[in-house]
Amino acid sequence: MPVKVILTDDHSMIREGIKQLLEITGEIEVIGEAADGLECLALLKKVKADVLLLDINMPNMNGLQVLEKINRAQNDVKVLMLTVHNEIEYLIKAIDIGIDGYLLKDSGSEELRKAIFSIYNGEKYIQPELTPLLNQKLVEKESDLDKIHSLTKRELQILKLIAEGLFNKEIGDRLNISERTVKNHVFNLFKKIDASDRTQAAVFAIRNNVVDL
Repeated sequence: MPVKVILTDDHSMIREGIKQLLEITGEIEVIGEAADGLECLALLKKVKADVLLLDINMPNMNGLQVLEKINRAQNDVKVLMLTVHNEIEYLIKAIDIGIDGYLLKDSGSEELRKAIFSIYNGEKYIQPELTPLLNQKLVEKESDLDKIHSLTKRELQILKLIAEGLFNKEIGDRLNISERTVKNHVFNLFKKIDASDRTQAAVFAIRNNVVDL
């Protein structure tokens, strides 16, 4: 019995090309296509697919948003993100949400088939070329987490306010403490997170979701 696949991509020519590649041997059957995230979710309610090939950049609802919806609905379809994005942040975000596989669109047809069969059989598949970058980022992320945990509650409050663009006097007024006390806290937290200025501290806060933009 062939692996049943749904293709979701907003470019019809890409969907047609992938479909032809996948169905050559008869081991994979494309049972549905969607041009955006909303169409994809609607299609998943109508047909039972084994694997979903999902682009990230799409109108109405992007691939990461679709992935979140699928996981909340506890749909057991396996999801392979097929994208042009080689930025490791997209991969990490997809992993955090709960992706089964991640592959770039410039991959060969054999690697695409390998990825599909791997996740169909319950394995995870990340394009090998992305693994070193992923490992490096995960180490950095773990290091950042240690730094955040080293901050006191007051230092964390001040870091958030720095990221919001407040200066020491404004922070002092907001927290009802003296400007000198704020300066001492800023010095300590900069040292803990290896920041040399307020911009680096703000970037650290945003990168680690300490503050939302």
